[in-house]
Amino acid sequence: MALNEEVYYEGGPHIGDLIVSILLGFTVICIPLTIGSIVRALWLRYRITDRRISVTGGWKGRDRTDIVYSEIAKIVTVPRGLGAWGDMVITLRDGSRLELRSIPRFRDMYAYMQERLSPSAKAVSGGLGQQP
Repeated sequence: MALNEEVYYEGGPHIGDLIVSILLGFTVICIPLTIGSIVRALWLRYRITDRRISVTGGWKGRDRTDIVYSEIAKIVTVPRGLGAWGDMVITLRDGSRLELRSIPRFRDMYAYMQERLSPSAKAVSGGLGQQP
């Protein structure tokens, strides 16, 4: 990280995602979702700065992905947990996608990221089902 990089958010997924998944885990059908939520809570970390978005995850948090805002072509948000948290799908210029699950304060995070996007990316970004 550069010395003059300002951190906006650093942390893991929203705790509500874990709580809801654990409650749903009591129904046998939702056990895989519960396991996925526990793994996210243990090893997934987000770092959003004024220069980049970093996601650390994977088995025991060994994988790291960094994206600079100039690479982003589109961001789509989906509210979850009655709007308390949400998911984002970031599409890069090369067509690859990065999914950010259970982002706390996702509307604030999206507004912060959108300020740093190119004008063309701003025009096509937004919430699921919204018109650009």
